[in-house]
Amino acid sequence: MNNTSSNLSNNNNPDDDIYYKNKDNNFLGKVIAIANQKGGVGKTITSINLSAYLSHYGYKTILIDLDPQGNSTSGLGITLKDVSTSIYPLIIYGEDPNKALLKTKYKNLKLIPSSMQLAGAEVELVTVFKRELRLKEVLQRLDEPYDYLLIDCPPSLGLLTINAFAATKDIIIPIQCGYFSLEGVAQLLNTVDLVKRNINPKLEVEGVLLTMYTRSRLAEGIANEIKNYFKEKLYKSVIPKNVRLDEASSHGEAIISFEPNCKGAKSYNELAKEVILRYQNKISPITLQ
Repeated sequence: MNNTSSNLSNNNNPDDDIYYKNKDNNFLGKVIAIANQKGGVGKTITSINLSAYLSHYGYKTILIDLDPQGNSTSGLGITLKDVSTSIYPLIIYGEDPNKALLKTKYKNLKLIPSSMQLAGAEVELVTVFKRELRLKEVLQRLDEPYDYLLIDCPPSLGLLTINAFAATKDIIIPIQCGYFSLEGVAQLLNTVDLVKRNINPKLEVEGVLLTMYTRSRLAEGIANEIKNYFKEKLYKSVIPKNVRLDEASSHGEAIISFEPNCKGAKSYNELAKEVILRYQNKISPITLQ
């Protein structure tokens, strides 16, 4: 398989897909929020593994851990107590985001980590001017353009998630194939609509991802219901329930290095290719082998 970089940030005609620039007037790249306020749906595992596979294909990628639980941070092998600069002071105090970027074991992947302080950020943001735009302003201060910037949102619809929605054009929604899978999705879509009407008119659901899939009548029925509702927004890639994915995160690794031949790894590899191809079809053709 060939490693191919599209240099999305160097696209000459990016206004259809990328809608804000950094301080040097360079387009930042694709900013994607991975969000679902329902916990336990594979949101963080998707954030980690999609980021790792995008970087594997040669794309300069940043994963921003906006979840106070910090699981994307620890899931990439970084201990929260060892973090010197996290997303928290960037949002609250306007510190330099370039100093917060951490290298990971994956060549093209960097991380802006979370911290325990982030748990109180929503209370502190209440009195901050332009509180819903703090994350967008953080990203605009990045010195270098990147191909993809992924945001692991918290499992809530508070100010941190609103910040993520204000800073992006696209949202990926992971949905677990379980009985309560659609619970809360309507509320999430209502929040998306509110942000779109009042803050960010270019906000859209880019894709919906089925996670923790096991073959059963119930799972198939739920999958069909989701497909009927979201139609072409639903990714063809389906993430199976796979214990190796959880084991990889517990060891501070993405599945691509932990167990690259397991079903979960193959599924996230296919998802990454699907995400890349969707964006490339909007800009210029690309072939992944």
